[in-house]
Amino acid sequence: MTEKQILISAGEASSDMYAARLATALRERTSAKFFGMGGPRMAAAGVELVADYHEVAVVGIAEVLHKIPAVIAVQNRLKREAQRRNAALAILVDSPGTHLGVARRLKQIGVPVGYFIGPQVWAWRAGRVRIVKRRVARMVVIFPFEEKIYRDAGVPVDFVGHPLVDVVKPTMTRAEFIARHNLDPGRPIVTILPGSRPNEIAQNYPRVIQACERLAKSANVQFVHAKAPGLSAEFFARYAQPTIEIRRVEGATYDALAAADCAIVASGTATIEAALLGTPMVVIYRVTPTSAFILRRMVRTPFFSMVNLIAGRRVVPELIQDDFTPAAVETEVRRLLDPPAARDEMKSGLAEVRAKLGPGGAIERAADIFARML
Repeated sequence: MTEKQILISAGEASSDMYAARLATALRERTSAKFFGMGGPRMAAAGVELVADYHEVAVVGIAEVLHKIPAVIAVQNRLKREAQRRNAALAILVDSPGTHLGVARRLKQIGVPVGYFIGPQVWAWRAGRVRIVKRRVARMVVIFPFEEKIYRDAGVPVDFVGHPLVDVVKPTMTRAEFIARHNLDPGRPIVTILPGSRPNEIAQNYPRVIQACERLAKSANVQFVHAKAPGLSAEFFARYAQPTIEIRRVEGATYDALAAADCAIVASGTATIEAALLGTPMVVIYRVTPTSAFILRRMVRTPFFSMVNLIAGRRVVPELIQDDFTPAAVETEVRRLLDPPAARDEMKSGLAEVRAKLGPGGAIERAADIFARML
């Protein structure tokens, strides 16, 4: 009997991780073959990549305009491959700007679509829930409050918990991390996660570096940059400042966060990872002025970071757009590094967030749901 083929698609780095784990779990349940869009983790999991997520990954409204031709080309390529291979199912992971268009094309050729980590309709572009209802056969969500939103809109939906709960664990102690990377055990560690995409880093990293320069003059601290995969050391060389030393590590993000006394984290998945590790953080983010102008009129939530949205209150400071200045970052980091009251209060709030992310096993529950769709 011919093996069933499943299209699985991820549009950026964190989705690549989730989709890789999902493909592995589904292969155990279905013996299917997988193809689609993704990155190195999906390739390592045995997914045949017909598109690389870097072709479509972008941040910001204005920046999307330059990517439209590439996104359309990828959407059409995925449709052609699904039709050629007679795909039995498609699983789209996050990235609604690309994947809702893929879902429309797949519906045209009769391929049922499951969606894992859906559009954040509770934050902005609420009308997308109607698009989801037309194009998606089943939604699988990772935050508990999302389930009611989709169900009330008539979308078949399941809440499975957050997949990071199972994987965000350090592999070494703080002392081992310090020894491996030649750090000073007597000085506080500030870990930096400025983003995973080049245009994110271009907006965030220069201001973070300036904040580190200020901290280096005013506090006895040391800096670790947990670099996202796929970005070369040469890429960061343009931002280097000879006045400060930043130890760059790759493939050790959880260890770098767990060892940190405080972290400076770009809003996104990394804030969830820091919360799961209980690491106090300052959340930063910046987009181009044009994107900011549009987003201010679209975003409907009281907070920007997922940590505060999950908590329903301000647990971590958010320095977004014009509030994101080197001086403000320095102030917030120093507040967390000084006597421990502020740090302990934040850790208590992060523990609440961790509890709301559900038990482990999210990927396995999602795989069960998608396997039943076959």
